[in-house]
Amino acid sequence: MTEREERDLSSRKFYRAEQEAAFSEKSTPDTPQTRHPAYRLAFQDTDFLLREELRPIRFQLELLKPEMLLDEAGVGSTLVMYGSARIPSPEHADVLVKNAAPENAAVAERLAAKAKYYDEAYKLAKMVSERAIVENGKRQFVICSGGGPSIMEAANRGASDAGAESIGLNIVLPHEQAPNRFVTPYLSFQFHYFALRKMHFLLRAKAVAVFPGGFGTFDEFFELLTLIQTGKIRPMPILLFGKDFWTRVIDWEAFAEEGTISKADLDLFRWCETADEAWAHIRAFYELGD
Repeated sequence: MTEREERDLSSRKFYRAEQEAAFSEKSTPDTPQTRHPAYRLAFQDTDFLLREELRPIRFQLELLKPEMLLDEAGVGSTLVMYGSARIPSPEHADVLVKNAAPENAAVAERLAAKAKYYDEAYKLAKMVSERAIVENGKRQFVICSGGGPSIMEAANRGASDAGAESIGLNIVLPHEQAPNRFVTPYLSFQFHYFALRKMHFLLRAKAVAVFPGGFGTFDEFFELLTLIQTGKIRPMPILLFGKDFWTRVIDWEAFAEEGTISKADLDLFRWCETADEAWAHIRAFYELGD
């Protein structure tokens, strides 16, 4: 600390953590005591931070890091896009079918038929990103995906081609997983806890587009429906793409007929097939201009 800083009424009297860490590294003698892990500064001791008892602290870190960085990036709200990691892009659909084993041919053809949703996810992300809506000095409807391939890639790719930044919320998985190349690097986050990742999907969400997907998409979609149904979060546009897919895998009317949900709960989402339809619903909900 300089003499001027010492006399400055607004300066901190305690050294910052990074300064203390530098002091420790520079001045600590090499002895049996200093070499032992117990002597490490707690915030630099990875083994300590990964202990079972520190899980609440790790939860807090995964909540704070993306929240702080998104706030610093001026992200006010997001358009979240959920969907399969297996649906091919249109340019790869034929290759998927051609390379499929005979016993998987029918499945490959059904996945290839869904390539149109890659296109619609791309169009929606590009369309919204091109509008570059700013309110109260914050960027609105910033595209946010799970950061992976397929529908997620389409979302980030659409934003990138519009010259806009976009968010990717990746999760550590046992098999190889990495952000798609269209996610803005400084808005690319990695999570250990699914719960914290799902929370960040919705903390800034002003609309959610849901495309055909598997367990992960169902999990995220149904949790969102539950949160709105139970009044834990305010209603927002939920845009469900692919009526043929969703009505084939879920009997929505039977849900209501069985009495486990009410008929009105089926109005929590809107059916969509195109990006134009989705944006029209968002515009109407928030009374936005063209």
